[in-house]
Amino acid sequence: MKRRAGEREKELKKKKLLEELGENRLPYVTPADADFHQLWKTKYSKLIFRKSDTVPEELHQMVQEGFLTLRKHDCFFQDLVRIKGKDFVTPVSRILIGNPGCTYKYLNTRLFTVPWPTEGYDIKYCSPQIHDACKALIRLNDYLHIEAVKALQRQNLFETKEIKDTTVIDREQNFATSLTVKGSVSKDQSSCCVPEDDYISLKNRTSYNLTLLNYMDPLQMLYLKQEPYFGMGNMAVSWHHDENLVERSTVAVYSYSCEDSAMEESNEQKLKGRDPAVWHVGLKVAWDIETPGLAIPLHQGDFYLMLDDLNMTHQHCVLAGFSPRFSSTHRVADVEFEWLRQFWFQGKRYLKCTDWWLKPMAKLEEFWRQMEIMTSLVLSEVGKEEQIEEQRKETISCFLLVLTERQRLRKEWTARCQSEAAESLPEDQKPECHPFWTDDECNMPLPYDLEEIIANLQNLVQWGE
Repeated sequence: MKRRAGEREKELKKKKLLEELGENRLPYVTPADADFHQLWKTKYSKLIFRKSDTVPEELHQMVQEGFLTLRKHDCFFQDLVRIKGKDFVTPVSRILIGNPGCTYKYLNTRLFTVPWPTEGYDIKYCSPQIHDACKALIRLNDYLHIEAVKALQRQNLFETKEIKDTTVIDREQNFATSLTVKGSVSKDQSSCCVPEDDYISLKNRTSYNLTLLNYMDPLQMLYLKQEPYFGMGNMAVSWHHDENLVERSTVAVYSYSCEDSAMEESNEQKLKGRDPAVWHVGLKVAWDIETPGLAIPLHQGDFYLMLDDLNMTHQHCVLAGFSPRFSSTHRVADVEFEWLRQFWFQGKRYLKCTDWWLKPMAKLEEFWRQMEIMTSLVLSEVGKEEQIEEQRKETISCFLLVLTERQRLRKEWTARCQSEAAESLPEDQKPECHPFWTDDECNMPLPYDLEEIIANLQNLVQWGE
């Protein structure tokens, strides 16, 4: 209920903002504009950008080969997501890689990690190449974790001592070579001025447990939405906050656009606004029509960090260029429930990489079956007349809430699995409505459709009154 109310509030804000704008467009700046660095320093200081030459070449090579390997093995999938009660297939193809057992939910769809190699876990991959790709991603994850800790430490020093940090100076002086810090710094070197408790907090907020990989070839897309507020052009991903993350945790994004020489030439031209051939990340202050937006070009191997609460106070979008692009977006995901139906909603996609999730899902389904049995036993008890009427009425009232919500979710998931968007997916990616059973399956203690049971309980409550 709270989430649906939040979605309605966002829609109202968006509608109001577009009404205020009318036919007008808000201003935005790129690194080519004179006021870019001043605006970045004052309104977007928690965005840290690093050019590709700050990253070790060996790491670039490993990660980029990993992207191409996963693409070659058909491991990227368009997700079936739910927006405003309707199902859509995303224009961007994705795969989640991370700690074994981790998930990430966005737009009412939960993705499950293809586990990266982790000590203490027996993970069987469908090919050695997929293993190597996942290993490259955990290497990138470790690197970005170190970079994020250092960036937060610099930010804290700047805020507490009111000194100008070298990252800010670099950013003001030269965007093209901004933040050219190379290598890594040990805890002893990097945290000498930071209290131990603060260091632990920074580490927790940057200990990424998964990465959401994205791939899109814009030239293969029949239609891309136009950016509505600033006129920035084609969007691969609309304006949003990243969802379901640990509070104030950093998001790190590594970008790999498969540029060719023609696109490099296009980038050198002096254009007003952003170069449409080049991928950009767009940022804006959430629901603000006073502050200009930013559009920052993304080239092979660049990465950026959204520090602290930037993901909540600001929104970001991805603006499509002409070339195919991969990205790896590293997050500290918050673990939630609601896994069983979400897993089978993905079809058999995970079996292209690993069968690791089948055992945990079988165990979870066994727990769920026990829950169905316990539900049946409680229903038998409340049906007995010898119970004290007041106690029975209270039990039924509580149970009605649970069963009504269970029935609502079953109807919703059945409809999602049978939607037109679901039918458009390849056979091995089509959602499976599971758990599901018919009335003649005698091994289930209760029917799948709970409407009759709910109606009987409602009658018992009314009769008791």
